[in-house]
Amino acid sequence: MQVAEIISSVIGPDVPVRIIGYDGSKAGPDSAEAAIRIASPRAMARLVTAPGTLGLARGYVTGEIEVEGELYGVLAAMPDVILHDIPRAQRLRLARQLVPVWARHRQPPPEFEYRPPGRLHSKARDSRAISHHYDVSNTFYEWVLGPSMAYTCAVYPSATATLEEAQAEKFELVAQKLGLQPGQRLLDVGCGWGGMVMHAAAEHGVKALGVTLSANQAAWAQAEITRRGLDGLAEVRHVDYRDAPESEFDAVSSIGLTEHIGRAQLPAYFASLHARLRPGGRLLNHCITESRTPARRLDPFIGRYIFPDGELHTVGHVIGTMNDAGFEIRHEENFREHYARTLAAWGANLEEHWDEAVAEVGLGRAKVWRLYMAACRLGFERDNIQLHQVLGERVHGDGRSGFPLRGW
Repeated sequence: MQVAEIISSVIGPDVPVRIIGYDGSKAGPDSAEAAIRIASPRAMARLVTAPGTLGLARGYVTGEIEVEGELYGVLAAMPDVILHDIPRAQRLRLARQLVPVWARHRQPPPEFEYRPPGRLHSKARDSRAISHHYDVSNTFYEWVLGPSMAYTCAVYPSATATLEEAQAEKFELVAQKLGLQPGQRLLDVGCGWGGMVMHAAAEHGVKALGVTLSANQAAWAQAEITRRGLDGLAEVRHVDYRDAPESEFDAVSSIGLTEHIGRAQLPAYFASLHARLRPGGRLLNHCITESRTPARRLDPFIGRYIFPDGELHTVGHVIGTMNDAGFEIRHEENFREHYARTLAAWGANLEEHWDEAVAEVGLGRAKVWRLYMAACRLGFERDNIQLHQVLGERVHGDGRSGFPLRGW
């Protein structure tokens, strides 16, 4: 079979995308505006060791596969392959078929892949995994995330809201759910560049502490806290959440950290946050979740390029584990459409700053981000993954709660 026919058999014969092989072969409708160009036999060799989305991703980030047209549109034209990969039997047939090509053109995985050494979810390994993704370049993140430097799902108050307005809305929503009041103490675990910490301090007079495993994030956040005149109220430390202060906090926010914890560690994680809260204190957990049970393994491209050791849970598992750790669950909300909008905005920011981003982090890494954001946007739009906020309280010993009869 020719190259275009092989690739067409992988992505499906009815996908409205042209396929162009380095051997001159073509497949797909001639009228299609978008095209996938297989520029090198090395791309085909990668489909032997990784026959499916991981192999295609490797080819794309190395330039062995080129996309003509908007990347998101190409991915959206073949959602079954992108979101669910190709069936195992087909992967095996493909690998066997391409063994001769692999023998002549095999390559090691691209340098952007990372599999951290050490014991899974030990403090040292978690630190390496977080550093791989977050310690890329603060300048690069400023271009992608925008002035808020918020790297979690925004909450859009309207369809016309800007990304910055939506990120401010998210932080205020978290503050409202936690019932933050002046003089209270907030612990924000996995605080990123300190957006929630600074919002709580500036807008609610809360003494807020954020902890992160990323040295780059902590340095940027602490400098921004000083620039905003929030020293004394806000602080960000470069420390593992397991080593955060254990004294009683009035509230804990966990925004985008649960994805890094791992299923086996989840009970201990929520138990540690419960122990850090005073009776009547609240936890707001905001995380990406699997949309269905049973949960699947993390997509191999995401696991090796974006979030090493990441693991998603269903919202039911998150709620059940929080409950078993002692939290009374008071509210739950799904924001998956909002995350699709957030990713679209980040993607637009990256395209706007594409030349600068390539100069800062290199073409391959910039392409990793372009692919990651486009694929995840599609996942949220198609209900392949979701984003849930779950609000819990550590009730008093006699069962009393501090919640009103309605609302938060």
